[in-house]
Amino acid sequence: MEHPLYFIVPLTIVILCFVFYRAVFRLFGVVIIPEDKLGLVTIKFVLLGENKQLPQGHIIATKGEAGFQAQTLAPGIYFWYWFWQYDIMLQPLTVIPNGKIGLLLARDGKELPTGQILARKVECDSYQDAEKFLNNGGCKGRQAAILQAGSYRINTFLFEVMVTDITTIQDNMVGIVTTLDGVQIGQGQIAGRLIVGHNNFQDANAFLNDGGNRGLQEQVILSGSYALNPWFAKIEEVRMTEIPIGYVGVIISYVGEEGKDLSGVEFKHGNIVAKGCKGVWAEPFGPGKYPLNPFIMRTELVPTTNLVLNWATARTESHQLDKNLSTITVRSKDGFPFNLDVSQIIHIPNTEAPKVIARFGNMNNLVSQVLEPTIGNYFRNSAQDSDVIAFLGTRKERQESARAHIGTVLDQYNVFGVDTLIGDIVPPESLMKTLTDRKIAEEQKVTYDTQKMAQETRQALEKETAIADIQKDIVKADQGVVIAKRIADAAVEKATGEANSVRLQSNAESDKMKIIAQAEAQRTRMLAEANSEQVRLMANAEAEKIAKTGQAEAEKILAIGKSNAESYKLSVEAMGGNNFTQLKVTEAIGLNKIKVIPDVLITGSGDNANSSISGLLGMELMKQISEKAKNEKKD
Repeated sequence: MEHPLYFIVPLTIVILCFVFYRAVFRLFGVVIIPEDKLGLVTIKFVLLGENKQLPQGHIIATKGEAGFQAQTLAPGIYFWYWFWQYDIMLQPLTVIPNGKIGLLLARDGKELPTGQILARKVECDSYQDAEKFLNNGGCKGRQAAILQAGSYRINTFLFEVMVTDITTIQDNMVGIVTTLDGVQIGQGQIAGRLIVGHNNFQDANAFLNDGGNRGLQEQVILSGSYALNPWFAKIEEVRMTEIPIGYVGVIISYVGEEGKDLSGVEFKHGNIVAKGCKGVWAEPFGPGKYPLNPFIMRTELVPTTNLVLNWATARTESHQLDKNLSTITVRSKDGFPFNLDVSQIIHIPNTEAPKVIARFGNMNNLVSQVLEPTIGNYFRNSAQDSDVIAFLGTRKERQESARAHIGTVLDQYNVFGVDTLIGDIVPPESLMKTLTDRKIAEEQKVTYDTQKMAQETRQALEKETAIADIQKDIVKADQGVVIAKRIADAAVEKATGEANSVRLQSNAESDKMKIIAQAEAQRTRMLAEANSEQVRLMANAEAEKIAKTGQAEAEKILAIGKSNAESYKLSVEAMGGNNFTQLKVTEAIGLNKIKVIPDVLITGSGDNANSSISGLLGMELMKQISEKAKNEKKD
């Protein structure tokens, strides 16, 4: 391992040689200035000449006076700078990094004029030539000019350099400029007049030399980076003025010349001027973002879409213009106070927005000074002409009347009333109870009437059901009558048929011989005819025979029946009904040899006994007659 002295000894020798070299050169008045250094010269004393003392108040010598010298030594070799008379100090170059600026403070120079706080720029090679700075009238103090990023040979005996950040304005922001030096702002003005040619306040000398004003400036700077002297201008960032969709921005400018009134003779509520003048601008800004200076002008947003305002407690739209409005309390004609909610829809055209702002100043004033009293008083007056019940019943008509009246009033203020809507109406609780009870009673009455109608319908249904139940018996009875009638008609037809049959039979018998003779004659004649014709004729003859026989038999029966009927009728008329009956009974007893008196007769006494015997005899007689009739019928 090598000994540490092997490194220390050579290094020490090099240092000693350098020191010796410097000392030798300084001994002979030779000065070497490296490339990255600057030589600052101090004269300790002056041997010859008149300029031995600096002027009073100065610290930098420009004419060879003893002291700090304005003239510096650039990199190189210089002679005759004896160490006992000159003190040479090597000064590093002044470096301003990127993104920074250098501020200069001069320790010597002329006095600043009264009222100025920044020294104006003089020709001095960006402050690298101190002698020129002083000879050209440079002033002591803070300098208006700045050093941009770079390297400079600055005499630090004269200038103090301070490095600071550049000014950056963020996106969607604007920089509001307030200058700290310049001419006083004119009387009645709140901002300095517009100055051109100063490159967004980065050239302070150009601004000041053109008579720029001290204080708030009309001009703003947009987003970006700027080399602004903070001793000259103070920057305040504010957001850009944004006008949302559905609105226009009416500009009220506090600076500018007095412009001509463009509102017309009929409008007497303020001046409306052209863009750039002081007052309300006639042309509003549409939706978008604008780099406006809010310290010298105000932007009033005016909605151009339909705007809804609610007179309802705890109900507010997003625009917040109705946040101070509440439910309207009115008193009816009959003395009842009640509440009602109202919604008013308005529209302000683009062209009328400046007039609205010129008249009221802002939208809140329009609501509080016009809409609120107009709508509130209208409904209070309207309620006093009617009782609560009638007000509720005529809600639609009152809403239409309110729309027409309020629309007429708003036209006078350059506002279009789109519609007026009555919301919830809240009558007094006591009145509501009365109305509720009345309504309940009416509904109960309707219920009772309905139930009554249901009962009546049920009764009718039961009646119809009962009729329907007995209808089948009625139909059955009717059908029985029809059937009996048809049976009787059939019996009559049968009797008629039998009579006709007897008659026909009788006629047939009478013509029988004739027909036989004719048939025989025909038979003889027709033998030569075909067998088919013979069969047909025989069938016809037989049919005719049967027909005639039946007709004769029927006529016979009918004649007998009619004869008997006529005989009975004449007998009944001659003898009487009861006598005829007894006669026929007696004839039947005798004809049929019916035993009337039984073999054993039980008799009794009195009328009851006779009645019993008579009854038994009658019964027995009737029984035998009935049996006799049945036997005959069978035969």
